[in-house]
Amino acid sequence: RQQKWKSSVSTQPKMPPCDFVPEKYDSYPYERMQKIREQNVAPSLRTYYKKPLLLHQGHMQWLFDHEGRRYLDLFAGIVTVSVGHCHPKVAMATQKQLARLWHTTNIYMYPPIHEYAEKLTSLFPDPLKVVYLTNSGSEANDLAMFMARIHTRNFDIISLRGGYHGGSPYTLGLTSLTSYKHGVANGFGCTTTMLPDVFRGPWGGSHCRDSPVQTVRKCSCTQGACLAKDQYIEQFKDTLNTSVPKTVAGFIAEPIQGVNGAVQYPRNFLKEAYQLIRERGGLCISDEVQTGFGRTGSHFWGFQTHGVVPDIVTLAKGIGNGFPMAAVVTTKEIANSLAQNLHFNTFGGNPLACVVGAAVLDAIEEDGLQKNSEDVGTYMLLELAKLRDKFEIVGDVRGKGLMIGVEMVTDKDSRRPLPAEEISEIWEDCKDMGVLIGRGGLYSQTFRIKPPMCITKRDVDFAVEVFRTALQRHMERTA
Repeated sequence: RQQKWKSSVSTQPKMPPCDFVPEKYDSYPYERMQKIREQNVAPSLRTYYKKPLLLHQGHMQWLFDHEGRRYLDLFAGIVTVSVGHCHPKVAMATQKQLARLWHTTNIYMYPPIHEYAEKLTSLFPDPLKVVYLTNSGSEANDLAMFMARIHTRNFDIISLRGGYHGGSPYTLGLTSLTSYKHGVANGFGCTTTMLPDVFRGPWGGSHCRDSPVQTVRKCSCTQGACLAKDQYIEQFKDTLNTSVPKTVAGFIAEPIQGVNGAVQYPRNFLKEAYQLIRERGGLCISDEVQTGFGRTGSHFWGFQTHGVVPDIVTLAKGIGNGFPMAAVVTTKEIANSLAQNLHFNTFGGNPLACVVGAAVLDAIEEDGLQKNSEDVGTYMLLELAKLRDKFEIVGDVRGKGLMIGVEMVTDKDSRRPLPAEEISEIWEDCKDMGVLIGRGGLYSQTFRIKPPMCITKRDVDFAVEVFRTALQRHMERTA
């Protein structure tokens, strides 16, 4: 059937021009790279495309493979390249520091850590003014858990099902996606609670979320009163009343779930959940690893879109535009709890990382990337919503700014996930036409679109046209 089928879509969408010329690829041949990958690289680091891409250069929103082919990168190294691949300002600042000082240790003072700590914390509301720098998001969330437990002298931490908070043995207890779980003891003192997912969950409708695009589900909510939110809060209370002691250490949530496919909660859910946790002596942790640094468009931090101020905020990914760095931002009082004994990080806050972090903050401001996330992201969400209205298999389009999810279903009524092999075909097709997107969700049923924040409306037009073409071909293939 595959060979007989011929698409009615004959022309390929035209990629926007780019005046950047990549260097000529001069490393090992593709086949040798594959062999090394099989023999010397840990197999848990998988490549997902049928024929893995061999990428060798990047420029802003573009990536180039070993044969010089150009791709529009809508996944940004899993939401990590915030200001653009090899951003000239960040590259220049890094090169300058490379020649000056890479590493001493935190027991000495050096300018970059102080300059960066002041710059980063100035972007947070009071009392979030103290930062502890680490090297990865898992490490940041690990430390946040540790701080919450030491500070409150309680142990139990609650997280939302479908959340991803890291892969370390400690954070695996908070991470609530089967594919990341291993058959070893983990998660002692970690309890999950129902995810308030207004598309796939038991409650939700057409007014629930803070997004330009709402679900196709109908609801009987009136202006200012969300029944779905009330129901999910009841579930949250149920967890507090049955699964944990009377006092808890904390609650952690992403403002918009990332790995689970840009899942958004009903408005005011987090506000009420925070209140319930604080009544039980717990701290509220906002995992901003994917939502921070202006990506949601309307605000610099995801927690601000919910009208809350957490006690601890964790940052990573976009913080360094691809450089391995992360941070925990908290109050002086909570930070002091950790100072009662020694707690040391060799590489966290090294001079190189701090210079990169500062340059990223400058680039976000100078290039107007938060505003760009809002404008281009809203435009893209509305364009994708037109595809949802046209294709039965596009179940939900959601998100805010440049944090977007497109959930694929067999049909809108059942909301059953589209089979993984069908999604893979659409995904491969997009790649072959020059657009790289991510996958996520419990059944890998959601396309994740989280590009470098420098993309343009012209790029969006191209990407949406590619996606439409891939969907059209898929419908014809399966007809």
